[in-house]
Amino acid sequence: MNPADDSYTEKGASFNIDEANEYRPDLGMNDGYILDVNQIRGAKAPKLAADNRTVLIPQPSDDPNDPLNWSQRKKNIVLAVVCACTFLPDYGSVTGAVTLIPQAKEYGITPDEVNHSQSGNQFMVGAGGVIAVMFSAYFGRLPVLFWFTVIALATAAGQAGSHGFNGFFAPRVLNGFFAGAAQGSGLMFIKDIYFVHEHARKINIWQASVILSPYAGPLLASFMTISLSWRWPFWIYAIETGICLIAVIALLDETFYDRQIHPSKQAPRASRLLRLLGVEQWRSRYLRNTFWQAMSRALKTIANPVVFITDFYYACTFAWVVAINATLTLFVTPLYNFGPKQIGFFFFAPIVATIIAEVIGHWLHDQTARLYAQRHKGRLHPEARLIVNWFALPFLVTGLALLGFCLGRGYHYMLTAFAWGMYVFGTMVASVGISAYQLDAYPKGSGEVGAWINFSRTAGGFIVSYFQVKWVAAIGAEKTFGIQAAVCAGVFPIVILLQVFGKKLRRLSGDLDFKTN
Repeated sequence: MNPADDSYTEKGASFNIDEANEYRPDLGMNDGYILDVNQIRGAKAPKLAADNRTVLIPQPSDDPNDPLNWSQRKKNIVLAVVCACTFLPDYGSVTGAVTLIPQAKEYGITPDEVNHSQSGNQFMVGAGGVIAVMFSAYFGRLPVLFWFTVIALATAAGQAGSHGFNGFFAPRVLNGFFAGAAQGSGLMFIKDIYFVHEHARKINIWQASVILSPYAGPLLASFMTISLSWRWPFWIYAIETGICLIAVIALLDETFYDRQIHPSKQAPRASRLLRLLGVEQWRSRYLRNTFWQAMSRALKTIANPVVFITDFYYACTFAWVVAINATLTLFVTPLYNFGPKQIGFFFFAPIVATIIAEVIGHWLHDQTARLYAQRHKGRLHPEARLIVNWFALPFLVTGLALLGFCLGRGYHYMLTAFAWGMYVFGTMVASVGISAYQLDAYPKGSGEVGAWINFSRTAGGFIVSYFQVKWVAAIGAEKTFGIQAAVCAGVFPIVILLQVFGKKLRRLSGDLDFKTN
């Protein structure tokens, strides 16, 4: 696929030069990014990466407080903490997939009814991410993540120590909302501290924490419930939340920085404690969005046709991941006579698949972008990020279809694990491609596009989780997972549409013209 119009590449960087004869990547964003300095003509030399060839996008200011100027060590620490916080919500959510049966016995209800608390938790992870990004545009990145994590810790302890299903349900659902802050705003942090040529590799790391978390929770919970109460997995989750809160307090700093404002007019950074609590951000709120502007950004983003159809595609491919995670133990337990220990080992399959996808993606996404730019005279269009979805498609479709046959016909559990791993591998590759595409296409709305990607994933899973068990019972696993595979293939023309007409659609839809990035 070739979404580029050669007429733009022939003109070099002329679209990106301002009146001061300086290279401005944002001026020609709709025509892609020029990463090779040798392709910039008629402008002053821009700032470059260590290789003295790759153009730094965005161009950092001369202010040492600019997060783009932070040391690589500090940036990586920020990314590590954000990844750890991102790991929490799905880990805690799908931990409940293993405890459904013992909880049902204690509450005197069916496992499917207990699963409703898990479905509510999953939906709120997406909703909480959207609200967290809205608040971050007004109150600042750091204080929102801090206060959301504080409440996530309280609700995590509340669900572990609850009595009765109603007492468990309320903190369970609320925990999803507040624990989802980092998962919804991960792209925003990556955009704040890394350059465009670094985005895909950092997104690959961050997405690994998203994809790994729903498998690590059930794996550990399965081993714990062999000899311990079902409450222990939730207490361990609360302890992990507390560790992440300590990391936020000790290691994070505010990453928002408006390069449209001269360094001399930036709000002073006097106290990290005051930034953690949100006091400094409150004093300088006049430099950012008004409250209404901050709240409306997310709505304007999802109203953008390109964002909407991309998220629709993602929801239709990822929803089955969440549903499978939430319900698979109900299928494999009677089929293979699995106990808690066997279920725990079974969850190694998607974990291994995610690790393999992360390792391959470490080079795949960058190499794809590099080859694309070489063919287009140093210019990288956002649509180039979608090329990897062609690679992911066979794994998505084949994995789901084979999983249906395995569960429907009782094939060996090793083949079932292999099928599950194939599908998870495909979702990992596709998730990075979709995230990198939207971030490159709409960098001004990095938080908002990331939050809606997350919401589309969790909302789709929330819907399917509610009827997955009854669906399989009604028509069988073969037809159920066959339909899911057909949906993944059926929505793929959206990717083709974006590759062919994406640039024109972005022009027609307009940029996300926000006051701040």
